[in-house]
Amino acid sequence: MGSKKIVVVTGPTASGKTSFAVKLAGHLNGEIISADSRQVYRGMDIGSGKDLSEYTLPDGTVIPTHLLDIADPDYPYNLAEFMRDCHRAIAEILERKKVPVISGGSALYIDAILRGYALQGGAPDSIDRKKKQALSTEELLAMLKEQEPDSEIIRKEPTNRTRIIRRLEMLEKIPDTPLLQEVNTPHPDYEFLVIGTLRSRTELHARIEKRLDERIQQGMLEEAIRLHEQGVSWERLEFFGLEYRYMALHLQGKLSLQEMRDSLLIKIRQFAKRQDSWFRNMERNGIKIYWFPPEDPAPAIRLTQKFLAGDPLPEPEFKLSKTFYGKKTD
Repeated sequence: MGSKKIVVVTGPTASGKTSFAVKLAGHLNGEIISADSRQVYRGMDIGSGKDLSEYTLPDGTVIPTHLLDIADPDYPYNLAEFMRDCHRAIAEILERKKVPVISGGSALYIDAILRGYALQGGAPDSIDRKKKQALSTEELLAMLKEQEPDSEIIRKEPTNRTRIIRRLEMLEKIPDTPLLQEVNTPHPDYEFLVIGTLRSRTELHARIEKRLDERIQQGMLEEAIRLHEQGVSWERLEFFGLEYRYMALHLQGKLSLQEMRDSLLIKIRQFAKRQDSWFRNMERNGIKIYWFPPEDPAPAIRLTQKFLAGDPLPEPEFKLSKTFYGKKTD
């Protein structure tokens, strides 16, 4: 029995990877598996960039999609659960004789599947987390200083309670049982083709700004208000980062609307840069990524058809890890 072939589509935020993956899946008789750490949550739509209309092709065909809207926002869905659910979805799609297309920008989720992380430690202790959440920021900082005096969080984000609590949880794990251990042992029966959506930094920054302003106009703040009214705490919203963190700060009166928008624009661009670093590291770790401009899926479709047919593939013509942009100001 031959290897089970899986297509992965990834790329930085606002690069157009979802619509690209959907077009690809439409040509391949495929189904999408979302690899996005926030789109798993119900009700987190505008802020997370979850546009369900993207999964319908122009001819009306709806591409089946997995791992969207599978958890409530107050549930601490984690990487181990994603790997379990992703492997289950892959098996179900293959059983239907269709092509699994994993699509998303959560680089850790993508990397975990490609390289076969072994996870230990399980989900955070919810009782212990609640105890920490009841402490003042000063008390949490004191605990962190005691355990990790040179912590970068103390220097750079001393008021970020979510990061402080998460770091304390990591430090308090039993020695020799890390939460995450990379073992570089992907599933022995899987064969992956990794495709990336590529845009220039200038174009990506412009798209990020345009999309942010559109989301604000589309009711992103109203979505955050609704989530809070449904019982999601401000602290929990801040935990989700980026859009939800800065909306929560604004809605608590800590930032003006303009300050929220401008701070968020900078942070999303910085996030795209961190994603860029992840993809570079993936290439350096031996993962081949074939980069394509997302407006024209035809070359990617041809490459994917060769992959599914078992034909030899060329080396990627472009490597992100060999490309340097030089200095760039936000």
